[in-house]
Amino acid sequence: MTVSAPTSGGQFEISDDGVLVRDTSTPVLILSVDGQYVWSLTPARDGHPVDGGTLVPWPTVLTRFLDGSATITIADYDGEVLFEEKIALGSGEGSISIVDGSGNPLSVDKVGHLTRSFEATDESIRAEILEGTQRVLADLRDVVGVEAYLNYGALLGAIREGRMLGHDSDTDVCYLSKHTYPADIITESYAIERIMRERGWSLLRMSGGDIKILLEVSDGRKVHIDIFVAFYVPDKDGEPVFYQLGNRSGRLRREAILPVSTINLHGYDFPAPAEPEEMLAFIYGPKWRTPDPSFKYADPPAGVRRLDGWLRGFRTDMGAWTEFHNTYSNDLESKQSYFALWVNKQLPEDAKIVDLGSGAVGRDGRFFARKGHPVWSVDFSRAAVASVRRRAERHKLPLVSEQLILGELRSTLTMGARLARDPHHLYARDLVGCLDDAARKQLWLLSKMALRPGGGKLFLQFAITGEGDLPSPKPEGLVRRVDLDLVRAEIEAAGGVVEHVEIIDGRDMFDDLIPGVARLRASWPSLTAAEGN
Repeated sequence: MTVSAPTSGGQFEISDDGVLVRDTSTPVLILSVDGQYVWSLTPARDGHPVDGGTLVPWPTVLTRFLDGSATITIADYDGEVLFEEKIALGSGEGSISIVDGSGNPLSVDKVGHLTRSFEATDESIRAEILEGTQRVLADLRDVVGVEAYLNYGALLGAIREGRMLGHDSDTDVCYLSKHTYPADIITESYAIERIMRERGWSLLRMSGGDIKILLEVSDGRKVHIDIFVAFYVPDKDGEPVFYQLGNRSGRLRREAILPVSTINLHGYDFPAPAEPEEMLAFIYGPKWRTPDPSFKYADPPAGVRRLDGWLRGFRTDMGAWTEFHNTYSNDLESKQSYFALWVNKQLPEDAKIVDLGSGAVGRDGRFFARKGHPVWSVDFSRAAVASVRRRAERHKLPLVSEQLILGELRSTLTMGARLARDPHHLYARDLVGCLDDAARKQLWLLSKMALRPGGGKLFLQFAITGEGDLPSPKPEGLVRRVDLDLVRAEIEAAGGVVEHVEIIDGRDMFDDLIPGVARLRASWPSLTAAEGN
């Protein structure tokens, strides 16, 4: 259903597809639903040309809420209302409400996640967040002994507006490492993690140079305080290039950072870069003083590649998978797959199984557990791990759910060592198509470590490439078709033996029919057996 605004000369149209903007001369637009800030958009950047103007699609994280009616307002950054109408979307029945399970208002942040902004946060909660950030910085500087400082949105709000940015949702701190080699920088980051855990902080590691403090506040939510590493690495001419997670790189004087200065934010003092304005220009560009809640970073591709290779490439899709699980877990089939039935016939009674890439539903792992098999369910996404754990506990199943990041060697080796001492069979439906080349090769490393000592099997099902116009598995962009010969060759190169392959018409994550699916069974002979052959 589409409603055009009779005001402003029909400048906007709101539909199930998104926001149609006829005149893109206003660079930043603020969209509210029943008076609640929801989303900031830059039409020229976020949209694409269509008949009649520029269409800016709804962010994926919002689409599940857009069923019903509400008064939608579009304004410029100064608050001038450009459009305001009651709009019906989807079925048009009921009211649109963009809130979390506790009724707290949600909005889309600068990286596309759905979260609670400071604008929707009580003053007492904001004080808890600022006090928590103060304690984090004090521990980093006084206990850990690194040069830490407030940065990103909190620094920008303090310098430009004297307050937290209304559309921001967390705080970020950075520390300048003395090291210039990635291995030393990673080692230092893990040492910081250990010390901060000893101080009682709840932590989540995001990469080799980024850990996230999970600060629980009194309204029940966990606010993130990111701890990013910053460092210098000489270029080919010996000139220092500055790198700072997430993804900033370029030229910045060391004197702009150290010695730290002090800034005040809502009555709280924080260490800050020596020259805050110079840091903000480095991060946000020369127009950093102009408010833009829809701002998105434009990072140098070469710097991003280096930071990915050095520190952080292995979690690229984690946010997208978390959003997928949070949005669609209730829409996915919960009954066991045909592949699980096929595998179950080949398993010894009471055989132990690892369900690799279980997803948020864990349908097959729970099936194996109901059949009496001890199950270890693992996934890349923490949201999926938590969901499977809750379902298993609710049904009292013999299933343990943990996180495994195949793109991270440390995570892969840790899991492989545990499975070498406690042999399991490995089961993975649709996982292969979710992995990049490096993570897929570490799947074979894990298989070799886990299966060679106990003689277990690896069972895989994945969509394969082939001739003709084969449909992409869903969710598109997160799952891809993979060449069967490539998979076979990689398994054999890793010491495995492909025992069985068959091609069928299978089903994707939404249980929709998809042609061109391989079922594969492989094993890793013991070294003695391999030598005997």
